[in-house]
Amino acid sequence: MSDDIPDVGEDVVGVLTARIEAHFGMGMDHLKAVVTDDPAANPDVTDVVKWHGLLLDAQAVLDRAEDDLLAALETQPSEVDDPTMDLAHRVNAAVTARDGRALVVRWLLDPDAPGKKGLATERLARLRSRTGPAVPTSPARRPAGVPVPAVARAGRAAR
Repeated sequence: MSDDIPDVGEDVVGVLTARIEAHFGMGMDHLKAVVTDDPAANPDVTDVVKWHGLLLDAQAVLDRAEDDLLAALETQPSEVDDPTMDLAHRVNAAVTARDGRALVVRWLLDPDAPGKKGLATERLARLRSRTGPAVPTSPARRPAGVPVPAVARAGRAAR
């Protein structure tokens, strides 16, 4: 990008990084180390660090897409060809992904965000407290005398 045009994407990432660091009172490197040491210790920190990483990834994809588009535009005559339009669509999709991830980070940092109080909070807390799968992972035992379906018998015979 040109030096006289501010890089808005970097501003989005920079602003959110600063908000995360201010919110938790420590730098991103320290927050990442905390999550690496014990991801379950503080689910809020774990979620923010995860989504911040996804935001950084989306920004990197956007930067590459913008660079590719600019390079293609420099070689174009007055009309833009289909491959260059595809690059423009790729930039738009990358902006959408980056902005969506930025919204998630903002939501995670906002204690008054919609869905964080009341019934929604209780449901989220119940989901986080689960230690195992939400559904049984082994087949139920059949009572004696109940025939096993042919499909199940065929599957067992193949093993």
